[in-house]
Amino acid sequence: MPPMASDMKPPILLDISRLVSRASRPTPTGIDRIELAYAEHLIAHAGDRLGFVAMNAAGDISPLRPRYGTVLMHTLAKCWRDPDDTGRTARRIGLLAQASGLLPGRALLSPSMRQHGGRPVYLLVSHQNLHRRATLTQFKARSGAAFVFFVHDLIPIDYPEYARPGQAERHMQRIGTICALADGIICNSQDTAVSLAPHIAASGRTIPVRVAHPGAEFQADTHTPRDPALPPFFVCIGTIEPRKNHLLLLHIWRHLARSADTIKPRLILVGQRGWENENILDLIDRCAAIKDLIEERTSLADRDMAKLLAGASALLCPAFVEGYGLPIAEALALRVPVICSDIKVFHEVGRTAPEYLDPLDGLGWLQAIRDYATPGSPRRAAQIARLETWEAPRWEAHMQGVLALVDQVSVREKEAVLF
Repeated sequence: MPPMASDMKPPILLDISRLVSRASRPTPTGIDRIELAYAEHLIAHAGDRLGFVAMNAAGDISPLRPRYGTVLMHTLAKCWRDPDDTGRTARRIGLLAQASGLLPGRALLSPSMRQHGGRPVYLLVSHQNLHRRATLTQFKARSGAAFVFFVHDLIPIDYPEYARPGQAERHMQRIGTICALADGIICNSQDTAVSLAPHIAASGRTIPVRVAHPGAEFQADTHTPRDPALPPFFVCIGTIEPRKNHLLLLHIWRHLARSADTIKPRLILVGQRGWENENILDLIDRCAAIKDLIEERTSLADRDMAKLLAGASALLCPAFVEGYGLPIAEALALRVPVICSDIKVFHEVGRTAPEYLDPLDGLGWLQAIRDYATPGSPRRAAQIARLETWEAPRWEAHMQGVLALVDQVSVREKEAVLF
């Protein structure tokens, strides 16, 4: 028996263009992980309301074969989370998705999706292809779908000095597309929502915005806590680029290496090498004093990342600016102390748990690192005590808010023209 009209939920079209394009990569970025989390949650809970779409080689948004997107998502999850997988399956699936998964001209909604009520909702969780406003405008007109976008940050606009040349203009195009076409917007933090508000106001439109913190996937009860007998080490996670402030940490470690300190902790940098970072790379590659204390890991499977964090003296996040702070949430969820910059968004994520320091306070960071590296550190123990009452953000709560927004914007304004 078909569902009653009052119980019907709208079809959801999840755009996975970014994941299709990155299927060959051995590990995901933060945005990749968020998009994959959306896909997995919707596969588990949206049932036949869910369909996958992506931009094809011709530059059009097309549906994937039935169940094909599900196979792709499960395969990516396995390859990105299982450290024993070589990634060959991901590369193969990526090629298959590009070659045969996208079907130009195929009906946007499957027969089972058509049984659901409400206006279909197109959901784009990454910033992928947002600069193609004409394509998205045409797709909206043809499909009749309501559009919901996820905004991760406005850093290239608000802090162009930290972005690659041309990225401020490109991001303005993305935000312009969102403000012109969105029926609803998800922001990863209140800080991002505040930055976005003037752009929405300038558009002259009224768009519902929902702040939903991404969930922390790591759980303390699934990983062995740090062995106090191990030599101390700290972890810093993120692309090596100027706004992450790796330079501060490298200068601190050079000072520690040359000091009379008996405890000389290691620093493990997890992330790809980014841009505008010549001074940082010079220290990593050419400073003999820190050679034995600094380790780079360009990619880690999720399981290895959680294991590494669980053994750290603390996670270090000295960034000048961020859109959210997923590594902070995941470290705290593992009951691992965090020393981070005293910026609004980190307070929003960590609340009262972390140790907050000005990102320019080199001496303060140096002393904190010394204290947290000391066996039996009262300062570290105090933060661990605070972590007992810290509650990690959950994907379930995040997605409840997102689906409430999807239902809100799906109120049918006109009959959709479904190709």
